[in-house]
Amino acid sequence: MANDDELSGAGGCCAPGRGRAEGERGKAEILPAADVSAGVGELVDIPGGPFIMGTDEEYRYRGDGEGPAREIGVRPYRIGKHSVTNRQFAAFIEDTGHRTEAELFEWSFVFHLFLPDDFEPTRAVAATPWWRQVYGADWAHPAGPQSNLSEVWDHPVVHVTWNDAMAYCRWAGVRLPTEAEWEKAARGGLAQRRFAWGDEFAPDGQAMCNIFEGRFPVENTAADGYVGTAPVGAFSANGFGLHNMAGNVWEWCSDWFHSDFHIDGPRSDPTGPPSGEAKVMRGGSYLCHDSYCHRYRVAARSSNTVDSSTGNLGFRVAADPVVV
Repeated sequence: MANDDELSGAGGCCAPGRGRAEGERGKAEILPAADVSAGVGELVDIPGGPFIMGTDEEYRYRGDGEGPAREIGVRPYRIGKHSVTNRQFAAFIEDTGHRTEAELFEWSFVFHLFLPDDFEPTRAVAATPWWRQVYGADWAHPAGPQSNLSEVWDHPVVHVTWNDAMAYCRWAGVRLPTEAEWEKAARGGLAQRRFAWGDEFAPDGQAMCNIFEGRFPVENTAADGYVGTAPVGAFSANGFGLHNMAGNVWEWCSDWFHSDFHIDGPRSDPTGPPSGEAKVMRGGSYLCHDSYCHRYRVAARSSNTVDSSTGNLGFRVAADPVVV
């Protein structure tokens, strides 16, 4: 149930932003690095070299800066086979005592269909009222205080801010991928395809990713098998052996977001603009629907503020190659 007191919800279309105006109760602490390589999960080697980043296709969100298609060169790197799981994030929490920003603020954004019918009234995001401000929602309680992780340990962690993701990376001795690294990895060696697996959304009728199916935002048929997040290994891997580069959860990147900096920006190992108001997030989520948010295409991009957390926003890690 929503009440009449609405949130502004900057960036609310895909994953609503908390925004500085909502108040700051503390910042995520960046903790010292630890020898925890076993907690990172499998990293896949991605070859260096050029690829075509972005798109010129007619069906794109021009205001998001998806184009132009351009040749970008990157050095070899490694990236997570899948996004960071609840199990992996729990190891980080147990080892460090880190408190996420959702815990410090004492609330996060939850999709309305995940709340029980008798849940107390919640504030809705003004432009996207399916997003609710839920006190007690955090990484360990993804649907609110009445929920837990008992059946989702191998699902992606959510309700983590960019600052939280950076704290995890510092602990694990890894980093967030740049936007260019993320897109090269997502393409899986395919050139200028619409999706991480090709141009056809459901080849031979097979579901390839976890998005919203039905009538958004009121009825999800779960035709792909999931209403919320899916296990990180669900669905077929792309050409590089990476899972869920489309749908499931949005993934933080290291770059600041800008809609046109890249047009004349560096073409070799770009890292985005030197500053900004929000960080890039990629891949879409289980709430994307082609009638509203078609951002599970591989060139699609969005952004959010570094202190924002939602029930459809996680991350995967990256690292430099091992030097032998």
